[in-house]
Amino acid sequence: MYLCVSLVLLVALGSACVFASIAPSEIGWQASGRLGVVAAGGAASVAAGIHILEEGGNAADAAVATLLALSVTDYGLFAIGGEAPLIIYDSRSGQVKALCGAGRAPRGAEAINWLMENGIPDTGSYKAMPCPGAVDLCLETLRLYGTKCFESVAMPVLDLLDAGDEPWHPKQAATLRKMVAAERGAPGSREQKLMAARDRFYRGDIAEDLERWWISVGALLRKGDLAAQAVTVERPVSVRYRGYVIHKCNTWTQGPVLCQTMRLVEGFDLGSLGHLSADYVHVLTEAMKLAYADRDTYYGDPEFVDVPLEALLSDEYTQIRRALIDMDVASARRRPGDPERLKPLKAGAGEGDNPVRTPISDTTTCVVSDRWGNLVAATPSCNLADNQPDPITGVTQGNRVRCLNTTFGHPNCLQAGKRPRITLTPTIVTKDGKPVAAISVAGGDLQDQTTLNVLLGYIEFGMSPAEAVTAPRFSTDHMENSFDSNPDRSRAFMHPLRLHVSSGIAREVQDELKRRGHELETTAGPIADPVMIALDPGTGEAHVAGDPQAGRHAAAVESAG
Repeated sequence: MYLCVSLVLLVALGSACVFASIAPSEIGWQASGRLGVVAAGGAASVAAGIHILEEGGNAADAAVATLLALSVTDYGLFAIGGEAPLIIYDSRSGQVKALCGAGRAPRGAEAINWLMENGIPDTGSYKAMPCPGAVDLCLETLRLYGTKCFESVAMPVLDLLDAGDEPWHPKQAATLRKMVAAERGAPGSREQKLMAARDRFYRGDIAEDLERWWISVGALLRKGDLAAQAVTVERPVSVRYRGYVIHKCNTWTQGPVLCQTMRLVEGFDLGSLGHLSADYVHVLTEAMKLAYADRDTYYGDPEFVDVPLEALLSDEYTQIRRALIDMDVASARRRPGDPERLKPLKAGAGEGDNPVRTPISDTTTCVVSDRWGNLVAATPSCNLADNQPDPITGVTQGNRVRCLNTTFGHPNCLQAGKRPRITLTPTIVTKDGKPVAAISVAGGDLQDQTTLNVLLGYIEFGMSPAEAVTAPRFSTDHMENSFDSNPDRSRAFMHPLRLHVSSGIAREVQDELKRRGHELETTAGPIADPVMIALDPGTGEAHVAGDPQAGRHAAAVESAG
């Protein structure tokens, strides 16, 4: 429902809101350029990022403008009260950093007690709202890595809101303009002015309006949750793969599952297997099953739990887990390992087969590069599940607290102020210390599966972004549903053996996969929604693409100030 609303809105605004040298109606799904590129969901959001790059902004500035615009063009997949992890390669320092824009669980003891006693609602409830994280992420990204003021990067989204006709559009515009006014009126440096804009949202009159709304709808958040919200800036989780380094966010996301999978499949000569051969699809699927079993067993907010990540990514553990892959038979078992004892299988792992269908209405995508060598990947989301906007502020929040559970002793068990282990998982790739690729994918538990498809197409088979994001894909349901908070985690397991494959995968390959025991479901539609940038260090050219079948858009800067 929300996606349709967003697309109608985009069509209505496409000719009216021209921020850049290219109108949204002229934006396609692939582009190349040396001055900067953007790929995202709605075309008008891509235009917002391109406008900032043309005005002399860098990739951080353009990413924030794109994220803000996505709250309108991709409403329902993202909203201003949502969340977003972001990974950036900063050309000044030569470092990759991960920024956590995830909202945290309520901090009040009464709120936590209610959720533990009654369960976390899975079907849509204001009680499952985390603290808004995306606004904080945008301002902290600008402060640490950007060059522009908030007013400049908010201009495109304000144009979109002013041209829109949804009841919440003028409300959200008024909220953003309050933040702009706080920035204008604050003394001091650009950074101090940005903090003034942030404080008006998280500590000022906007926070007071949000608290009144929360109380009126029975939500469990309060002003103190807003005041305590803070973006963390972290070292990424990184692994080497055939000369490349893959960078992901920590275990407050599912991101390291890609690192584990890449380590497992590095032991196979994938190039000789052939792209999308039966052996290729089988070995990647079996490796994903092993990595996702560990995700479901060990991942959680590392501020609260001791995740054995070093052991999970170690050579020794990878080798004993890799030996579990049978090239002739698809495994039907849940098989987490025991990294601390260096055992390939953890004792007592439960079985499960539950076609859980909790409502999921997220996510969208954003990747940006600039002419100075900066690179950004972000995955904004909200997971509305029928939550409606605040009638005063126009802020909409989602249900991401349901990505926690109430299982005592589980690393992802609900705690006050804890980050849910979210599915949102952007990727940056470097080689010889320089950025070469960025990927963002929308699609819940599919995100790192599709990232694996796209990334291996690029690394193993030399595909361009346009080729990688449009090639046939596959994914497995052999894992827990990240949106099911059931305290019995075996009941959150979706379906062993089920394998979704694009209809473009050859019939003889499908037949062979069935023979090995995979239960195939074939789809003509996209399997998740990827966007990708690849940088050519030799020419300085950036190539960008988003899967057009998934409604992704991309553009390059033609000239910049």
